[in-house]
Amino acid sequence: MAIYNLGSINADMIYRVPHLPLPGETLACTSLSRGLGGKGANMSVAAARAAARVLHIGAVGADGAWAVERLLEYGVDTRHIARATEPTGHAIIALDDTGENNILLYPGANHTLTVPQIEAALATAGPDDTFLFQNETNAQAEAARLARGRGMRVAYAAAPFDADATAAVLPLLDLLVLNEVEAAQLAQATGTSAENLPVRDVVVTLGAEGCRWHNANTGRTQHVPAVKVTPVDTTGAGDTFTGYLLAGLDRGLPMLQALALASRAAALKVTRVGAADVVPDLKEVTEAHFGAL
Repeated sequence: MAIYNLGSINADMIYRVPHLPLPGETLACTSLSRGLGGKGANMSVAAARAAARVLHIGAVGADGAWAVERLLEYGVDTRHIARATEPTGHAIIALDDTGENNILLYPGANHTLTVPQIEAALATAGPDDTFLFQNETNAQAEAARLARGRGMRVAYAAAPFDADATAAVLPLLDLLVLNEVEAAQLAQATGTSAENLPVRDVVVTLGAEGCRWHNANTGRTQHVPAVKVTPVDTTGAGDTFTGYLLAGLDRGLPMLQALALASRAAALKVTRVGAADVVPDLKEVTEAHFGAL
């Protein structure tokens, strides 16, 4: 069993600010750091740290060798990461003292993937494997169709949200993960609530309120509470949640148990500053003690 993740790889440039900048405001930063990021890379690292076998399908520029080396260090199979002529993608992240952020994203090499490259990466995949993707690369629908044709479980994290991109892949999905705002945007665009989408499993993350899971086969919606922590950086929390969720399912955990594990991992992640570089490993998540606030 393995997780094949078609995903972005970014350099995260994190600027600490006293508050998120307002329109037209010039704001002095208190610090700057660079780390590994991108929703795809974050999820690959999270799934690998949750003890899954993860193969990342992506691309970096000539300036991205450090990112590939770091993914490999974190346990991700990097054989299917291409070198592109475009620069490596990057994100400019403003992070305030409450842990909230806003992000400017440059896709770069993440939008240079080819269908033959993806097809070659999936050549050995089968029905026991999972295909995961997000909305920070190109060729999403084509890749999902290739994965569906190989009998793989197809999972999609609908972020950054785009209604047309999400609608294009909905018929191909077994699992859809989106946050509460994205669920509302999708419902407005399609006229269909998350609970009525043509997807077997839909997980809506609710931040500090946890998440809700709807299973189309049973028609039931269940709530999983969040672990209460004091956040210092919410960057990558949803990606950590998704990576751990898919890793749990890949190991055969029941959905509710996988969701509970993912919630613990996301809670631990938001107590740390950074993205992929500070995703907790499975031992940390299972042994963590969360005190009452």
